Amino acid sequence: MIRRAIPADAPGISRLLTQLEYPGTERFITTRLATLLAHPDEVFLVWAEPANHILAFLSLHFIPQIALEGDFARISYFAVDESARSLGIGQQLEAEATRLAKERGCALLEVHCHTRRTRAHAFYHRQGYEESPKYLIKKLS
Repeated sequence: MIRRAIPADAPGISRLLTQLEYPGTERFITTRLATLLAHPDEVFLVWAEPANHILAFLSLHFIPQIALEGDFARISYFAVDESARSLGIGQQLEAEATRLAKERGCALLEVHCHTRRTRAHAFYHRQGYEESPKYLIKKLS
């Protein structure tokens, strides 16, 4: 059920992004997904049911480091359909991301998760994630 994303997954990914409070992605999801699928440092995983119904996805990006022996991997986006939460799908996707990061020789796996997503925080803590120093962003638009 876990596989690499394909362009035809765009509508299902957009539907899940809407559940994460990112509406309107259907206008550009096909282009953005194509960019990610072509990127050598990106792995985009989906949990697909028969007939390509997407129940979850995870975007994993590998980032080279200068101060660590290994690179690090970042989960950029991770969503499980509201109807399929607590079924182990997220745990299996995260385990696959961990396996891929280790296979690539990464020293760390990180995820940024908004403070309002308390259920997601509990999930990540169960998977062994720890709090990290403050995360700062600068909007460029």
